[in-house]
Amino acid sequence: MGKTKFLMRAIGGVLILMAFAGGIQASGHQVGDADTRRVARIRDGEYPLITTENTIKDLLEHPAFKGFGRHLLARDGDLAMGDLRLRDVRSLMPYHGFVNPETTVRSLNHMIVEAKNGKRIFYEFYNEQQKEEDPTKKSTGLFFYRGNPGAPFAVICPGGGFSYVGSLHEGFPYAMELGKTGLNAFVLRYRVGRGGLSAAEDLAAAVSFIFANAESLGVDRRNYSLWGSSAGARIAASVGSDGVAAFGGDNLPQPAVVVMAYTGHSAFRRSDPPMFVIVSENDRIVDVSVVERRVSQMKRAGIDVEYRKYKIAGHGFGLGVGTDAEGWMSDAIEFWRKHISN
Repeated sequence: MGKTKFLMRAIGGVLILMAFAGGIQASGHQVGDADTRRVARIRDGEYPLITTENTIKDLLEHPAFKGFGRHLLARDGDLAMGDLRLRDVRSLMPYHGFVNPETTVRSLNHMIVEAKNGKRIFYEFYNEQQKEEDPTKKSTGLFFYRGNPGAPFAVICPGGGFSYVGSLHEGFPYAMELGKTGLNAFVLRYRVGRGGLSAAEDLAAAVSFIFANAESLGVDRRNYSLWGSSAGARIAASVGSDGVAAFGGDNLPQPAVVVMAYTGHSAFRRSDPPMFVIVSENDRIVDVSVVERRVSQMKRAGIDVEYRKYKIAGHGFGLGVGTDAEGWMSDAIEFWRKHISN
């Protein structure tokens, strides 16, 4: 690590970390033996926790994120921001408000601990041939926050106006909260700069990958949910309405629920799954009247919709730490649980 200033946390002895070397393959490949594993001995201190004083470069060089660290960032161009400290991470996500660096760091440290304990935390859902045919697909992947084995899963689509992916603010922190309740959560790193269609195709491919590898991943195929914020909510709502197959994925059941945070997406179908919707009155990007009109129309169509409107959270508030929206995720999780069938 050179002079990188990680917070060292001695735990003594030699760790033996187990990481999947095979057993789960990207779409288009046969699933292999899930028990095939790679054993790596590492010295104490090689998987240190991070703080808000660490830099983007520190993340990219951290062994927990080796080979895929760039997918943590909002956009590939952020690789040039190596000296930026995590306390200033909001500058990478201009459309987002109330970015809390401490929350970001906690969610990153969660993955570091998982990696230290031998858990695989990143998965590619496109195979090598697909990425060779379309190199933009190399910027995609799934980060996995494990809950209880066999529990349902959520796929989280962060926002960013289709110009970046705000996982550091409204992806990893969401997944961490879901994992605390025993539910499984994946954070989607989708393609940007290409509009919503490519992003929706990435979500469809990711859900298909999870279904195909559900046993190896330890998740239940039933009662999954899609979560999205801002542009990410448009992706989740579109796939929830039209189906995974409509965007090039497998012919799969619709999600049990869709959670939509601060988006002006207005389209829906009478067959849409139940939806949990949140927005703030003082959102300067989203027209709240559009949100409320859609909510009313969906309710009249007989769709179960739960709606929360806050006053001072603005746009892109994530977990809502420091706003009147703080705690909204508990309500959303309860809504999902209400629609989880045995």
